[in-house]
Amino acid sequence: MPHHLVAFLLVVAVLTVTPGPDMALVLRNGVRGGSRLAWWTGLGCCAGITVHATLAVLGLSAILAASATAYTVLRIAGGVYLIYLGAMALRGSFRDHGTPSMPHEAVSRGDAFRQGVLSNILNPKIALLFLTLLPQFIGESEPRLTTSAVLAATFLGVAVLWWRLFSLGVGALGSLLSRRRVRVVFERVTGVVLVALGIRVVASTG
Repeated sequence: MPHHLVAFLLVVAVLTVTPGPDMALVLRNGVRGGSRLAWWTGLGCCAGITVHATLAVLGLSAILAASATAYTVLRIAGGVYLIYLGAMALRGSFRDHGTPSMPHEAVSRGDAFRQGVLSNILNPKIALLFLTLLPQFIGESEPRLTTSAVLAATFLGVAVLWWRLFSLGVGALGSLLSRRRVRVVFERVTGVVLVALGIRVVASTG
């Protein structure tokens, strides 16, 4: 076991629960389709994390970090995708406003999963996070590849646990979120947040 595993767990826990694009997306889909859609979106986020973690462990993410062009292209693509998701949320909220009832599951589980995957894969900052975070918790006497793999798996395990708890929390608020007016408000708030985050990502320089 890595010597600094406990410290790593504490850092990862803070990073995981910090609000960001993933949380906005999971909450948005949870409002639309309850705990199930929130969970599948969270699983998609975890799948995206798995890709970045694997690339980091194998050292391939260093290529992205070293290429300003590749990083910029991925960053802009990720920002545009967030803007697109936010715009769709806003569009849906205005379209459904005034409708007596809304479909319980506005998007399929597959769609929710893919949204989670893409929002993570198209975020180069997650790749850089693994590149900068993992080495700090690898002791000089520890095998780099094995320890990196254990730390990456730990990061993923924390993410899975968090999104499961988060999705159950969304389900617990089902009666509140099932009210049309509340859904519309949540749709618009998360839509604005996603658009704002997307614009911030596109406009950022690093």
